[in-house]
Amino acid sequence: MGTTNTILYPTAEPRIVKRRKVEAASVPEMGCWGISPEPGVMKYEFLDSLPDDLVLNILCKLCSTARCPADFVSVLITCKRLNGLGQSSMVLSKGSRKMFAVKAKNWSESAHRFLKLCGDNGSVEACFTLGMIRFYCLQNRGSGASLMAKAAINCHAPALYSLAVIQFNGSGGPKSSKDLRAGLALCARAAFLGHIDALRELGHCLQDGYGVKQNIAEGRRFLIQANARELAHILVACPSAWLNLQSNRTRARDGGGCPLLSDLGCNVPSPEPHPANQFLSEWFSVPDKIDPDSGLRLCSHSGCGRPETRRNEFRRCSVCVSVNYCSRACQALDWKLRHKTECTPSERWVNGGRP
Repeated sequence: MGTTNTILYPTAEPRIVKRRKVEAASVPEMGCWGISPEPGVMKYEFLDSLPDDLVLNILCKLCSTARCPADFVSVLITCKRLNGLGQSSMVLSKGSRKMFAVKAKNWSESAHRFLKLCGDNGSVEACFTLGMIRFYCLQNRGSGASLMAKAAINCHAPALYSLAVIQFNGSGGPKSSKDLRAGLALCARAAFLGHIDALRELGHCLQDGYGVKQNIAEGRRFLIQANARELAHILVACPSAWLNLQSNRTRARDGGGCPLLSDLGCNVPSPEPHPANQFLSEWFSVPDKIDPDSGLRLCSHSGCGRPETRRNEFRRCSVCVSVNYCSRACQALDWKLRHKTECTPSERWVNGGRP
């Protein structure tokens, strides 16, 4: 029977030719998309005729542009050939950050093995994501920090910044384990690689003289540069985002966007958190993940998800004393996103310091 596209579908019982066991001379000439021009004849799939290096390049492109883990896993389960080629180090090392965006509710031993396999094959995104999960969620501090360090050595900016936060807070150890100089060095390296939160953290450290000689002008310059980079990043990621250049910030207060470049009154969509931070937020949203008697708190910035590893590790808002932050960058961003409209003086300040 013919179709409008002149493609002929077999009407009689087809003669099936086994894959890869047929000689080239016995295979009829193949038309477009691997369809035989002879009616009543079925043959091997077009994929079988492609060389391995071409299939590897296609899989690498798929990994680097995957929007979720299912985009890649669905290809692996298609056939034995794609499963074998898809697990090569050349392919696994090219995975995008969204390819490792595992949901906390779907966490399992197989997901753990998949991230470890990708990390062992050179994927810095997998190393960082699994390192964050092990350090904060599974409380395997040494292994988690080692994986983040492995990613940081390969110039992975989020891993460098995460290690800087660990050094600033002394996470995983006593309060005396804080190393401000190491934190500043890691933060500066991450900022040099374009990490926005690291640049913002560096600016606040310079303004406050935290771990470094105070330089208000230089700190302010870093903060403005961080805002400009964040604005450029959002416009590249979302070209349809438009700027609302109005002097008031009513749209930001109504939840319409994140007021970056606050002095100019620019409103843009809120930045998307890293999949590793999103996993932490989902993981610790379950009530039994943190013992209520332990006194440990989460970072109040919704895009962070980091928990305390000891009591009173994070800094509190000095006005309301009701929110906690793992870093100055999280505090500054949460202030612009949400806390500015919610912060009210604590009762102890209203009562003149009396409880």
